[in-house]
Amino acid sequence: MTEKLLQYIWQFQYFNTANLETSDGEPIVILHPGNLNTNQGPDFINAKIKVGDAIWAGHVELHIQAYDWVLHKHGIDKHYNNVVLHVVWKNDTSLILPFPSLELFDKVPKLLLKKYEDMMTIAKFIPCEKNIQLAPSLIWEIWKERMLVERLQQKSALIKAYLQKNNNHWEETFWWLLAKNFGVKINSDSFEKIAMSIPLTVMAKHKTQIQQAEALLFGQASMLTGDFKDSYMVMLQKEYNFLQKKYQLCVPDAPMYFLRMRPSNFPTVRLAQLAMLVHNSVHLFSIIKDTTDVQVVKKMMDVTANDYWHYHYMPDEASAYKEKRLGLQMADNILINTVIPILFTYGNIHGDTILKDRALQWMEQIAAEKNNITRGFEAIGIKVKTAFDTQALIYLKNEYCNNKRCLECAIGNKLLRGN
Repeated sequence: MTEKLLQYIWQFQYFNTANLETSDGEPIVILHPGNLNTNQGPDFINAKIKVGDAIWAGHVELHIQAYDWVLHKHGIDKHYNNVVLHVVWKNDTSLILPFPSLELFDKVPKLLLKKYEDMMTIAKFIPCEKNIQLAPSLIWEIWKERMLVERLQQKSALIKAYLQKNNNHWEETFWWLLAKNFGVKINSDSFEKIAMSIPLTVMAKHKTQIQQAEALLFGQASMLTGDFKDSYMVMLQKEYNFLQKKYQLCVPDAPMYFLRMRPSNFPTVRLAQLAMLVHNSVHLFSIIKDTTDVQVVKKMMDVTANDYWHYHYMPDEASAYKEKRLGLQMADNILINTVIPILFTYGNIHGDTILKDRALQWMEQIAAEKNNITRGFEAIGIKVKTAFDTQALIYLKNEYCNNKRCLECAIGNKLLRGN
């Protein structure tokens, strides 16, 4: 028995409530178990119980062993002054308290305890995979939406940090977030630093000339130093040297990593594609905020790098021709990790339910991601159809299943209770 499990049992009254008696043999009826308290003080507040003929209103404290009341020094803590019931798993002492005690040890179904023990101890992909198929589809759908919202709220933390840093400038925030996403995982921090080092007003001023947009990005990435043979790179270097002096740009410490990476994901290619996206669009966030069709946004994200990069993965190193198109998969990635989170956050901050709902709807219109987590759920029979599913399941696995928060999960809760 754990304290969390005991709280769960008490909160949902998963024990035999018939003919209850206190440790002193008085009849007791639970009129209301109280509300779970997540702050300092008793486990449940505002409970109501009937002991004999008297009705008591106040708080309820739970312990595995009764003597824990003394060990935790609750008797001298003013937060516990209004406790009216001490609920214990085992009453291991003749401790005299100014309120009744109730022991639950012999009142909880053994099947529930066995299910919980299995979830906590069996090494599986997720704790409940053995019987997850028993969870009703309606509960699944409601819980997946809850998981997706929690994941978007989690991603909102970075966006809010950006807004605080740039005085609530949404276009600048989108620029930083977009660049971070273009860096893919391994170079995301460096791309973020590069974007932050170039004011959006500077990028906007030089976006009409693709070479100047590239020069700013590659220069701030410290990729325009040394001697070049290709005239294109020499030209970018000259453009950057002029722009750096003009705007007094400080080069960030933003190392680029190439090892164990597909050439199409090289930071050089991604910087060139990011430059083209900036070149093609004006006020990206405003466009996205006013667009109702996700396909329009996806098409806008599917850019192709400047011609020079079709013959190069690295500056001054020619390679066989390959069009450096961003591709639909990466466009989906940007939608999932940049566009939809910032749209949801904007709607949340401004109380715009239409934008929040649109963010969730767009997730349903994007193809499902393929990774170890989504494949793991598919292997145990969970259907994965869209990015709505994958984002919800990724969050469920990382935040709930891996931490064995089964008691807080609607699926785990249902499987523990059975029918």
